[in-house]
Amino acid sequence: AKMAAGSGPGARELFAEGLLQFLRPAVRQLDRHVHSVRSGMDRAGAHTKPSPELCRINEDQKVALDLDPYVKKLLNARRRVVLVNNILQNAQERLRRLNHSVAKETVRRRAMLEAGGY
Repeated sequence: AKMAAGSGPGARELFAEGLLQFLRPAVRQLDRHVHSVRSGMDRAGAHTKPSPELCRINEDQKVALDLDPYVKKLLNARRRVVLVNNILQNAQERLRRLNHSVAKETVRRRAMLEAGGY
């Protein structure tokens, strides 16, 4: 009767398995996004300073070109990317902990079911 009502150990086991299957793709996708953001940050970090050629061209120009606003924009963009990266890392860690908890609970319930002779 409990199984039919959806509150028995089998229903809980099924729910835990379903939750784990539901979260696994999200965790993997989030992990891919974090890696993508990190590699983008690495590439952006290499390009935030003006190249020596650009500095030389700037010095050769009769009209001085002010690069400070552009550098500030790049630094602001980098700050925002770092912020998004931190948010993604925190979300990834929370999902990893949740995934671990669900897996642990699944193992515990499976052991209970096997010990109970089900």
